[in-house]
Parts: sequence; C-alpha cells; structure tokens
Amino acid sequence: MKIERHPLEPFLPANARLLMLGSFPPQKKRWSMEFYYPNWNNDMWRIVGLLFFNDKNHFLNEAAKAFDKDRIIPFLQKKGIALFDTATAIRRLQDNASDKFLEVVEPTDIEGMLRRLPECKTIVTTGEKATETLCEQFSLEKPKVGDFTEFVFDGRPMRLYRMPSSSRAYPLALEKKAATYRIMYQDLQML
Repeated sequence: MKIERHPLEPFLPANARLLMLGSFPPQKKRWSMEFYYPNWNNDMWRIVGLLFFNDKNHFLNEAAKAFDKDRIIPFLQKKGIALFDTATAIRRLQDNASDKFLEVVEPTDIEGMLRRLPECKTIVTTGEKATETLCEQFSLEKPKVGDFTEFVFDGRPMRLYRMPSSSRAYPLALEKKAATYRIMYQDLQML
C-alpha cells in the first residue's frame, strides 16, 4: 500500500500557546483550501467561527464552497495557535478520510515541535487517532473526550486536552462540539 507523506508544513507561530493536532489531512480531492482542516464537511472552522465571532460562517467563502485561509491564518497568528498532525506519514487502508482506516507509518516528532514553541503549554488533539498517537509518544493515559490530563515536558508543565473530532462522521451536533471546545478555550483565557 502506498505511503503518504504529510502535504503541509507545520503552522508554528512563534507566539503559540496552543498546539492543535489532528491525525492527518484527508485526500486532496476533499480539500477546499490548502491548509489544515480543509474538508468542507469538517466543522473545525465553523466551531472556531461560532466561538470567537458568534458566527459559524465567519471563516467560510460560501460562494466558492471553501474555507477562507486568508482570514484563518491571521486569526491563528493573533491568538497564538499552532497546527499540525500527529502523523507525518500514513497508509490509507481504505479509500476514504476516516481515521479508523489510517495506519500511522511515521508519527510526528511532537517533542521537537514543542521545543520550537517555547510559550506552548497546551496541546489539543482533535480526535481518537490523534489522541492515541500522541499518548503513545508521551506515555500518557488518554483523557476522556472534553477533558484534559497534565504532564511535564522538559520541565514545562503541560496540558493535553482531548476534544471531539470536528469531522461530521463524529455523531455530535456542531453546537455541542463547540460547547466542549469553549471550555478549553476559556480555560486558556483565549475567549
């Protein structure tokens, strides 16, 4: 089976206090933009728009049926939110975007990434596969969805939040997913 390498560079603003990690991007045919959470059927940017702007469509370009990368990037830079994924190389065991059918061939060097983000004290994983992959690297027990666990990395106190997947395949209404993310963003005093 073909090995896919990650198609995007890590998005690591120098001021990042939060590192958000998914599992791996969907196939390019599902992308609506060249950036993270590109699938039109993924609700991440709707969740963020709802929480920070009280408008789930804030980051959408509905005419193009795409997300607006030119609005997303400055927002992330201002808020200090870094993005990447827990896998750098994968195999798709089925021809779809489901994490259930991803085999992680090469996990991301999260420790190396954290060393490049000295202000980062929080990691959030956005789904089951991302949480599993990260917890294996740091020998952590998985927190429940919506909860966090604390650990120490290089003498730095850290929190790992496990959030619900923003994929529509995860059977939870947008507003309920946003309510879970709201608690995390409030804990971090970002809202």
